[in-house]
Amino acid sequence: MKQTQTAIRIENLTAGYNNIPIIENVNFEVLKGEVFVILGGSGCGKSTLLKHMIGLLSPISGNVMILGENLSSAIGNEKNRILQKIGVAFQSAALFGSMTVMENIKLPLKEFTSLPDSVMDDIVRLKLQLVGLEKSAFLMPGELSGGMKKRAAIARAMTLDPSIIFLDEPSAGLDPITSAELDHLVTNLASSLGITFVIVTHELASIEAISDRVIMLEKSAKGIIATGTPKQLKADKSNSYVYNFFNRIIDKGKK
Repeated sequence: MKQTQTAIRIENLTAGYNNIPIIENVNFEVLKGEVFVILGGSGCGKSTLLKHMIGLLSPISGNVMILGENLSSAIGNEKNRILQKIGVAFQSAALFGSMTVMENIKLPLKEFTSLPDSVMDDIVRLKLQLVGLEKSAFLMPGELSGGMKKRAAIARAMTLDPSIIFLDEPSAGLDPITSAELDHLVTNLASSLGITFVIVTHELASIEAISDRVIMLEKSAKGIIATGTPKQLKADKSNSYVYNFFNRIIDKGKK
């Protein structure tokens, strides 16, 4: 059974670039233990929202609350302390090509802890085991398949035992079978470890397979146009854009 405590609360968030808003007055909550998906078309603000939720950008107004603490107003050591509660796996995996898989995953431990090297190695091996890469510790990123790189990125995101992990387009560039395997990994980690996942994606098969709840952003609305489970949104005809997306219906009026 899912917990009902709040992991993330977005309060009246207006965000954009050079003080020009891409999204305005956005409000939503992510519950602890949820697999929560953010989706929408190109330019709708998905990446902008994600960058604010992981502290890369500061909002024009409003707050990003992470486990009850205000990330938006935090600075210095306080901000770093809050950021250690989250992990991020970027679309490109962002592995350092000159380091082995083990060395890549060990980086957060080296930066934020003073653990002995042998203990760090043990932690890294455990994380690799969780994502099914225990035999790949000494490979270079260039020797990994696309799916393996994504798994390594998730392992690195888990290194400091965060409560929340953000995944940016995890299925991008993967074949359907590899994508399904990654979906299975995410749902297993969420259910077995109680990790909260926030995932930016537009892959409909993944959304239906893994998400507990979804929010859909839309460019002209500058915010959220739908919230619910995939099943609810697929059945809801009140917004044709949302209904067409979840039912793979082509809008014949569009040119």
